[in-house]
Amino acid sequence: MTTARDARATRHYFDSAFNCQAIKVLPNEYYVTGENLMITTVLGSCVAACIRDPQTGVGGMNHFMLPEGDSQSPASATMRYGSFAMEVLINELLKAGAARERLEAKVFGGGAVLSAMQQMNIGERNCQFVLNYLKTEGIPVKSKDLGDIYARRVNFFPHDGRVMLRKMDTSTRASEIIAKREEAVAQTMHEKAVAKPRVERFAMPVRRKIIAPTV
Repeated sequence: MTTARDARATRHYFDSAFNCQAIKVLPNEYYVTGENLMITTVLGSCVAACIRDPQTGVGGMNHFMLPEGDSQSPASATMRYGSFAMEVLINELLKAGAARERLEAKVFGGGAVLSAMQQMNIGERNCQFVLNYLKTEGIPVKSKDLGDIYARRVNFFPHDGRVMLRKMDTSTRASEIIAKREEAVAQTMHEKAVAKPRVERFAMPVRRKIIAPTV
């Protein structure tokens, strides 16, 4: 089972374009900080929630691929699923000093970057999930850019709440990488859909002939 520590992003670097320290969040990861740095990710059909406490400046981002997993499967408790990714992000924000009643969110992604993803509505389902989740939790959505057909690069500055969003041209190298990632997700979803349920077979009980006693 994935733990919060396992899923915490670790790719730190200096971003010369923004002249600041940055952390790159990959699919199935998250990051929370109270420092003045940039959290960045690239999204296709995946969704990222950027949540912060505006009073303390503590904020974070997650990056999930699918809305919800099978609750009966251990695999559902992983950061690839929004239900787990949102819970982890909020819990880690509270541990870092954010107050739940002050949390506010900005959400991005859910683009149908491949025709196969459009057919399965993965991006749309991710969008609906994150909006419904935040509504249920009482966390206001201050900004959103969801759906459409574009990949997105999201740069989040949790210290002051700024987000710089760029919709990416399909001819870029990053878009090619995203397309391959989306193909893998589509294949996983297809295999899950066609998988046959396991049927347990039990041996039939042996019927014994009952002989009436002789009187």
